Amino acid sequence: MTTPNGNHMHTVDLETMKLREQVFEYARRRMNYDPPPLDGPKTISELRAAVPATVTEEGMGGIEALSLFENVLAEATISNDHPNYLSFIPCAPTEAATLFDLIVSASTIYGGSWMEGAGAVYAENQVLEWLATEAGMPEGAGGVFVQGGTLGNLSALVAARHTAKEALLATGKSLPARWRFACSSEAHSSLKAAARVMDVDIVPVPVNAEGRLTGEALEKTLEGDWDGIFAVVATGGTTNFGIVDELEAVGKVTKAHNVWFHVDGAYGIAAMLAPTTKHLFAGVALADSFIVDPHKWLFAPFDACALVYRDPELGRVTHTQHAEYLDALENPEEWNPSDYAYNLTRRPRGLPLWFSLATYGVAAYREAIEQNIQLAYKIANEIRRRPDLDLVRDPQLSVVVFTKKGWKLEDYTRWSNKLLADGIGFVVPSSHKGEPNTRFAIVNPRTSYESLVEILDTMV
Repeated sequence: MTTPNGNHMHTVDLETMKLREQVFEYARRRMNYDPPPLDGPKTISELRAAVPATVTEEGMGGIEALSLFENVLAEATISNDHPNYLSFIPCAPTEAATLFDLIVSASTIYGGSWMEGAGAVYAENQVLEWLATEAGMPEGAGGVFVQGGTLGNLSALVAARHTAKEALLATGKSLPARWRFACSSEAHSSLKAAARVMDVDIVPVPVNAEGRLTGEALEKTLEGDWDGIFAVVATGGTTNFGIVDELEAVGKVTKAHNVWFHVDGAYGIAAMLAPTTKHLFAGVALADSFIVDPHKWLFAPFDACALVYRDPELGRVTHTQHAEYLDALENPEEWNPSDYAYNLTRRPRGLPLWFSLATYGVAAYREAIEQNIQLAYKIANEIRRRPDLDLVRDPQLSVVVFTKKGWKLEDYTRWSNKLLADGIGFVVPSSHKGEPNTRFAIVNPRTSYESLVEILDTMV
C-alpha cells in the first residue's frame, strides 16, 4: 500500500501506520458503546467557534483530524442507531453489517460491472433473489442496490414509462399527450419528486378510513380513463404511519389494465418476513417492481435500497448507458448492476446486508422484525390506557402515531428538544391533516418497552 508524498509515491510510513491503528481503535470504541451516545446537533456559529480551518494547503494531519471528528464533529450528530432514536425511520445495522461496511470501503471494489466486481455482484444478487422469492416473484427476478428509495422509485418509474412507450410504438398506437402515474394521496414525497424530474403527472387516489389505497378507489378515481397511465404505485408501509395499501386488490386492478405495478416498500416490505404481517404483502407477488431499503428495517448501514424487477430485462433496456469506453462491458452473459437503474459508478452497497444475512441467518431477521412489531402493538396499548394520550391510528407495522390532549405544535417542540437535550431519546413532532402529533418509529431490536414508557412519562 502506498500514500501520496509530493509528486511520487512511497511505502506506508510509521505515521500512517499509527493513524491506521487509531482509526481502528476509534471504530472499536464506537461499536462498543452500549448504547451509543445520543448526542445532538449544534448551531453553525457553535461549530464555527469549535472547528478550525481543516481543508488547507498544508492539512492538519490525520491524527488531529480524527481527534477533531471524535470530540467535536461526531458529538454534533445524532446517533441513528441509539435504541431511543424513534424519529423519521431510524437505522440500526447489525454488528456484522457494520464490520463488513468497513471491509467494503477498505477493499475499493467497483460494483457497477461484472467484469470488475463479479464476486461482489454475485453475492449482492443472492440477496436480491432472496428478496424476490420472499415477495413471491418468479425465478429470474432481480435488480440492483441503489442509494436509497428515492432513486429506486425513480428508476422503476422510468423503466415503467419506457416499457409503456415501447409497447405503444410496437403496435403503431400514438403516444399520450401527457404521461401519468397513479398513487395514493399518502404516498411518499419521493414520488412527487420523481414526477417533477420525469415531467409527468400524478393522479392521487384517496385512501380509505384506515389510510389504505384500495383497488376500488383506484378504479373509481380513473373511471375508465387509463390513457397515459404508465404505472400504479402502491405503498408497502407508509413512512408516516406504517400503513400497507391493499396490495393484492390494487395489483389486480392494475394488471387488468395491463399497466406496470410498482410497490414502494422502502420502509415496510421488510415486514413480509414477520409471521404477524406477512399476509399484508401477498400482493407484492403481482408487482412488476418493488423497492425496500435495508438501511431502514433490514439492519444494514446507510445507504442501500434494493430495487427488484419481475423482468430485469425491462430495467436493463431502459437504463443501460452506451459509450465507446463502455463497449467492453456489453457482454449479454454478464450482469452489470449499473444497467438496472439510473446510476453508473456504484459501490457494492448490498454487501453489508449479504454478510449480515450470511452471518446470522434469515430466521434471526424474522424474529427481530416480529419483535419490533409486537413492541409497537404493546406500547400502543399503553397509549390507549393513558387518558391524556390518543392514538391517531392503530399501528399496522412498527410506527405508532399519537397525540397529547391539549398540546399544540410548540408543546411538542419544547418536549422534543428537552428529551434530546437530556439524552433520553429523539422523538420529533409530526403532523396529520394539519394537526400536530408525534410518533415512535421502531426498527431497532434493542428498543425496549421500558424506555418507551419512560419517554411517555416525560410528556407533562
